[in-house]
Amino acid sequence: MDKQTNILLIYTGGTIGMVKDYKTGALKAFNFKKLLKNIPELAQLDCHIDTISFENPIDSSNINTAHWVELASIIETHYNSHDGFVVLHGSDTMSYSASALSYMLENLAKPVIFTGSQLPIGDLRTDAKENLITSIQIAALRKKGKAVIKEVGLYFEYKLYRGNRTTKLNAEHFEAFASLNHPPLVESGVHLKVYHENLWANVKGKKLIVHKELDNNVVILKLFPGFNPSVMKTILETPNLKALILETYGAGNAPNEQWLIDQLKNAIKKGLYVVNVTQCSGGSVLMGQYETSEQLQKLKVINGKDITTEAAITKLMYLLGADTSSKTFKTIFETSLRGEMQ
Repeated sequence: MDKQTNILLIYTGGTIGMVKDYKTGALKAFNFKKLLKNIPELAQLDCHIDTISFENPIDSSNINTAHWVELASIIETHYNSHDGFVVLHGSDTMSYSASALSYMLENLAKPVIFTGSQLPIGDLRTDAKENLITSIQIAALRKKGKAVIKEVGLYFEYKLYRGNRTTKLNAEHFEAFASLNHPPLVESGVHLKVYHENLWANVKGKKLIVHKELDNNVVILKLFPGFNPSVMKTILETPNLKALILETYGAGNAPNEQWLIDQLKNAIKKGLYVVNVTQCSGGSVLMGQYETSEQLQKLKVINGKDITTEAAITKLMYLLGADTSSKTFKTIFETSLRGEMQ
């Protein structure tokens, strides 16, 4: 008989960890030590659940690179003793955190599932229970004694997506997240349906490497009609700035105005990495398809292809933190490292 699966539940903060004080109507943090008492359904799952919480749980709007390092360190510490990890996280920045962790955990061979909720766990119509129970169930999935999911996923409202492919699209609906450029990994209905063909095929047998150096000297710049040249100049001259994500129109298009080309050319010459990512939620950058993206291609701007902005900015932090050589930076960025791009 298989040994019982050990799952570690990590609470970082967020709505899912709140319960309502019915006397005052105020929300207060949930005591995860009393998890089974509050959600007796968890006892029906065929796995052992341990819980750990950030010392100071935070609203996900306050998350930063230090919290990602703390999260990666918790997973590293418990990696050999546990078979899967469920991270409870506020939904606002969950896609950023899931993307960051996917890069930080190299050769991951176990599931790390991010989930959260739109309503607190104690709310009458909460989505928290279903998200939590199914995330634990997915993290515990085994086939021939091995984990079925071997990547960082994000589970919300009946679907598990690859974490670094997601974007939060809705602040009100239970279906808060979308993965427009990659299909779901698992769907939850009467049964759990695993789409094995959509899973990330990881390198087998390699030891987990946890990367804890992230460089946040990066910026995202969204183009809009009437963009001001002096604002662009100020941003490009930011001290210590190492990389810029240019959120362009459509399939990677930008105005072909001379000042824009000149400013980007100078910045790239001085060593700034510029990545072209589309503003569209779905679809891909196709540089050179139109005249308005041809000049970016000539400048050797990095092609973000179909990567999300969240996955692009965290990939930059990871590659810069890893001291990636300037000779190979463009090639490595344009390569799918954790299934984040085509």
